[in-house]
Amino acid sequence: MPKEKYDPPDPRRLYTIMSAEEAANGKKSHWAELEISGRVRNLSSSLWTLTHLTALHINNNNLSRIPPDIAKLPNLVYLNLSSNKLRSLPAELGNMVSLRELLLNNNCLRVLPYELGRLFRLQTLGLKGNPLSQDILNLYQEPDGTRKLLNYMLDNLAVHPEQLPQRPWITLKERDQVASSAVFTVMSYNVLCDKYATRQLYGYCPSWALNWEYRKKGIMEEITNCDADIISLQEVETEQYYTLFLETLKDRGYDGYFCPKSRAKLVSEQERKHVDGCAVFFKTEKFSLVQKHTVEFNQVAMANSEGSEVMLNRVMTKDNIGVAVLLEVKIELFSAGMKPTQDKQLLLVANAHMHWDPEFSDVKLIQTMMFLSELKSIAERASSSVASGSPASDPASIPIVLCADLNSLPDSGVVEYLSSGGVAENHKDFKELRYNECLTNFSCNGKSGKSDGSITHSFQLKSAYESNLMPFTNYTYDFKGVIDYIFFTKTHMSVLGLLGPLETQWLVDNNITGCPHPHIPSDHFSLLAQLELQPPLPPLNGLHLTVHSTSSELSVGRAYGQPASQPVRRDASLPATASLGAHCS
Repeated sequence: MPKEKYDPPDPRRLYTIMSAEEAANGKKSHWAELEISGRVRNLSSSLWTLTHLTALHINNNNLSRIPPDIAKLPNLVYLNLSSNKLRSLPAELGNMVSLRELLLNNNCLRVLPYELGRLFRLQTLGLKGNPLSQDILNLYQEPDGTRKLLNYMLDNLAVHPEQLPQRPWITLKERDQVASSAVFTVMSYNVLCDKYATRQLYGYCPSWALNWEYRKKGIMEEITNCDADIISLQEVETEQYYTLFLETLKDRGYDGYFCPKSRAKLVSEQERKHVDGCAVFFKTEKFSLVQKHTVEFNQVAMANSEGSEVMLNRVMTKDNIGVAVLLEVKIELFSAGMKPTQDKQLLLVANAHMHWDPEFSDVKLIQTMMFLSELKSIAERASSSVASGSPASDPASIPIVLCADLNSLPDSGVVEYLSSGGVAENHKDFKELRYNECLTNFSCNGKSGKSDGSITHSFQLKSAYESNLMPFTNYTYDFKGVIDYIFFTKTHMSVLGLLGPLETQWLVDNNITGCPHPHIPSDHFSLLAQLELQPPLPPLNGLHLTVHSTSSELSVGRAYGQPASQPVRRDASLPATASLGAHCS
């Protein structure tokens, strides 16, 4: 992890005793440091109740052991155990990941527990005056010896527990047995590309477990175990898309589409291999590819800046992208013996990765608006190519599945915009910056439309994971929250089931500081939803009717898995026309 500023306690400690008068007058005592001295041999168990402590000085005593209960002081930043008679240290010391300074000088320590390697925020480790092995001392005495020693200990620490518990499959409702419907599964997963998987960012993870050669096995195992019909991946490196993901998944009956971030155009061929982007895969026995599109947000921002400096300086400078594939749902996917009411059922699958920085909530919101605006154009052009009179000739008849790492929490403007159909032009996430003129370009009414002070979209979207079913999708030391989503058109689809969360208590009980972890190959958890698509009914007196389903009660079952599909012939792509800021091929 990046080194944060750390100010050690002032060695010139001053103590004042509150007078009886001050106590009687209700004066409050605020202290976060404690010193215990007087040649103490044992520590009182009441010490472990002082969980507010940030510094503990118990040096210059006669302590021969430190109990494991020391770990009950999780906020300790400074711990001085020097000049005692310690012969060993409890392994639980490794759970005190807030520690920045640990002084163990002048004791009787011959060995150190490997668990100390978990103290990834530690900046000062005092070991002088201990009869430690020469190998340990040699490593410690090297330049940046503390960091090297801790890394060595973490890399050699045995992994516990031995395996990960299964995530539960949550059934939300049963498939409609009356109407013609198609059921398929969708996965969304940020795989954490190799370039970002560094010890500086993930200091709590052993270096061998951050290595791509190790992590890619766990990532592919996660993907193949879910066996989704549609897979949306973020942070896929260009070279890995072709040599790992596409190669592996083609053998399992998938075809795919990928595009790297816009910077790929500006770097050398060697660097381009490591630029990450978004990929969508689909099973060719269930879907045929009609079109594929890339939306470059910086290009859309430039074309719609309307002279706005903040649009050019904040949005255009970010090179995030989105991809979309227009698929035709194969007839075999529909209920046995029930054909859909139209000749061709299209499905638009979109995948995006929005800007990461929490300080740029405006950029994330505008990127999301730009993406939906481009998806609307794609749907309109696709529907115009279908014979008039058919339900598919209406752009609203093409359902959408949107997978994304939005880097935005459920209470953000981004999620409000997607879920409710719009946000106010003065939404707090715009940070009072002057975007008004260019934002109307992305509203469903367009620039010439009537503005009611909101930026809206015409898609009827719903999040597959509602009711706080996932407490987090991203789990690191300093951030745990939901930022990954699967949205779908609620007028055409409903959720039958979901892959539930990893049990939070298991992470706590096993002191999982954050992910990646030897058992968890990314800092994100995958999402998996089973969706039911019910095509619109045929026109009745010129009106298109939509089937609405009712949901049934939720039940939790065993972990989810489907048998892999066999590869089949992929249908040839049809030509398409690109929209402004979007490419298609």
